[in-house]
Amino acid sequence: MLRKPAEVAKILGCSEWWVKEQARKRRIPFAWIGGSYRFTDEHLAEIIRLFEVRPLEPRPATPRAAPPTTNGPLRARRPRRAA
Repeated sequence: MLRKPAEVAKILGCSEWWVKEQARKRRIPFAWIGGSYRFTDEHLAEIIRLFEVRPLEPRPATPRAAPPTTNGPLRARRPRRAA
């Protein structure tokens, strides 16, 4: 089944302009039929795969450094405008 850019945009949840612009820049697959862009179901599946975001690989836990020790009670610093 051939779909028009407006149908593809509705399915993808984006604008028709975006679909046409991506096709014009050859970033997404399309068919050029009768002087206009047409998209098959396979094209649509490939577009979804191209823009799929995969989760990052989990990093191994690294030991954290011990917090610095203080030599006494905490005290507020003197305000700058009091100088």
